[in-house]
Amino acid sequence: FLGGSGQPWAAMALGLGLLLALLAGAQAGKLLVVPMDGSHWLSMREVLDSLQQRGHEIVVVAPEVSLNIKPSKSLVMKMYPVPFTQEEMDKVFQDFFHLSFEEGSFLSRFLKVYEGMKRISAFGISGCEELLKNQEFIRYLEQSKFDALLTDPLLPCGLILAEHLSLPSVYFLRGLPCSLDFEATQCPKPPSYVPRGFTQHTDHMTFFQRVRNLLHDIPDFLLCDFFFQSFTKLASDFLQRDVTVLELLQQDSVWLLRMEFVLDYPRPLMP
Repeated sequence: FLGGSGQPWAAMALGLGLLLALLAGAQAGKLLVVPMDGSHWLSMREVLDSLQQRGHEIVVVAPEVSLNIKPSKSLVMKMYPVPFTQEEMDKVFQDFFHLSFEEGSFLSRFLKVYEGMKRISAFGISGCEELLKNQEFIRYLEQSKFDALLTDPLLPCGLILAEHLSLPSVYFLRGLPCSLDFEATQCPKPPSYVPRGFTQHTDHMTFFQRVRNLLHDIPDFLLCDFFFQSFTKLASDFLQRDVTVLELLQQDSVWLLRMEFVLDYPRPLMP
């Protein structure tokens, strides 16, 4: 499902509701939600409200410390403890927001963003580790008999839980670092035609811009290493077998892409 300009949430909720209906027969479905914090959650919340109005049971799993995911009367929230404070999280995110508006060369901006994302991702890694080693919490999830799992795969913790619980998974996302979403769906993204982020290229490039676009993919390998390596280890330890984040991504049932065709350049899309 691709959302253009306007309100795509109703269409996404309808598609997800249809999946739940198929899984749970004529009855309402029971959905486990493992969200990503920040603006990701604000987008997902719209879909959850619509699903709840259709009679589906929604259970949201989230850390006790977060930016936007707070206890709600309208949703069942299951919160788990984490080893960091609200003040620590707020400071790191505020520093990163200020960094986003700084000017400079591509290399300078890339290195600063790299370090900022490294600090931010540490919260997600730490929170996921605490969740997976919380045996009482995991036991509750195992006994709750969910029909499906909805998650933003930018935080791969939901992928790990879906595999452990043998649940069909639904991904709700804007995109993934280092084009891992393209690789998981085997969707082409040729550098000769699809401009990379931060390059300021359009979809009409000169030969040298195409070369620069190709070279721009090189730092993505570094980005993947630092961003997903820790989750790969967490997943392998928890599932007790060697597994990669890419392999977990390929186990999904439905991809719900938040796309805006005014902002995104023309490019191939997954089936």
